[in-house]
Amino acid sequence: MTVQDDYKAKLAKIAKMTVDEAKRVLLDEVQKDLTGEIAKRIRQAEEKIKEDAQEKAQEILLDAMKHGATQYVAEYTVSSVTVPNEDVKGRIIGAGGRNIRTFEKEAGVEIEIDETNEIRLSSFDAVRREIAKRALEILIKDARIQPSRIEEVIRQVKAGMEDVLLEEGKKITHECGVYNLPLELIKMIGRYRFRTSYGQNLGIHTIEETKMGIAIATEIGADIDIVRLGCLLHDIGKIVTDEEGNHVELGVNLLKKYGMPKEVTACVAEHHEDRPFSSNESVVVWIADAISGSRPGARYEPHEGYVKRMTKIEEVAKSFPGIDTVFAFQAGRDVRVIVNPQEVDDDKLTVLAHDIARKLEKEAEYAGQIRVSVIREVRATETTSAK
Repeated sequence: MTVQDDYKAKLAKIAKMTVDEAKRVLLDEVQKDLTGEIAKRIRQAEEKIKEDAQEKAQEILLDAMKHGATQYVAEYTVSSVTVPNEDVKGRIIGAGGRNIRTFEKEAGVEIEIDETNEIRLSSFDAVRREIAKRALEILIKDARIQPSRIEEVIRQVKAGMEDVLLEEGKKITHECGVYNLPLELIKMIGRYRFRTSYGQNLGIHTIEETKMGIAIATEIGADIDIVRLGCLLHDIGKIVTDEEGNHVELGVNLLKKYGMPKEVTACVAEHHEDRPFSSNESVVVWIADAISGSRPGARYEPHEGYVKRMTKIEEVAKSFPGIDTVFAFQAGRDVRVIVNPQEVDDDKLTVLAHDIARKLEKEAEYAGQIRVSVIREVRATETTSAK
C-alpha cells in the first residue's frame, strides 16, 4: 500500500466523521506525539534542577567553611612564658629549687626550664595553666620571687579568674556578633576558652560553627539571629559541672533559667537530634556543628581520652579523707597529694600513699607506673601588732 493510498483511506474515514469527531482524532494524534516530548523535557529539567541544586549546596557549604577561620590557636597541655634573662630564670628556680617547688605546688602545674629563654608550664587542665601563666608573668615583672610572694600572687590570680572568664567570654561573643547577653552567661561562655571536646577547643569550635551557621542561614533565608545564638550556646551545657545530666539537657535548663528565646533553646535541644527538628534554624545549627566537628584536623580524640584519664586519676586520689589537693603530672605517672596537716599526721602519710596507689591500680587507667607523693606541710604564722 502506497503512502497515497494510506492518505486516501484516512480521508475516507474522516469523511464519515462529524467536525467535532475529526477535531478529537486530530488532537489525540498530536497529544500522542507531544506526550513523549513533554516527558523527555520534564526529565531533562529535573536533572538540571538537581545538578544546579547540588552545585548551589556545595557553594553554600564551601562559603560557610571559609567563614570558619578564627584567630584562636588550639592549646592542648603546654603554655610558654618568655624569660628576659638568666638572672630571672635563676630567681624562678630559687635556692635549692624552693621557688619552683612552691610554684608547682600552689599552681598545680609542672614547670620545665631548659637552656632556651622560655619556661614551659604543663598541665592537662587549661584553667590551671592560665592561672600559672598569668602568675608567672606577674612575678617576672615584679622581680620579688620568693615562696610567700609566689603564694600571694597565685591566690590573687585565682581570685581574679572571674574577670578573666568575663574577658574571654566577651572575646568569643563579640567574635560571633553577640553583645547583649547577661554577664553571668558571658562568664560561662568564657569557660569555652578552657574546655576541649575531642581535643578541639570549645571556643574555637563555637566561633567557627557560628560563622558557618550565619553564612548558611544567610544563603537559605533562615533567621540569622536565632541561628547565631543557637550556634553560640549549643554546647553551653558542657561547662556546667555542678549538676548531673548530659550537656544537651544541662544546656537547655540553663538557657531556660536565663529566659532565652524558645526558638534558641530548641536549637540547643535538637543539635544532636535528641528531638525532631522543629525549625530550619535548628537544622542549620546541626549542620554547622557537624561541619566544624567533623572537618579534617578539627578534633583529636586521643587528647580527650588523655584528659579523662588524668581527671580520673585525680578524682581517685582525692577520694580519701584529709586530702586538700591532688595534682597529676607526667601523663599521670606522677601524682602529688597535698594533705590537711590537722587531719593527717606524719604516721599516716605512708599508709595513705599505699592506699591511694592500690586504689589507682584498681580504678584508674594508666601506662607504666604511677608514683604517688603525699605531702604534709605544717606552718606557723604570726603577725606583729601595728605601730
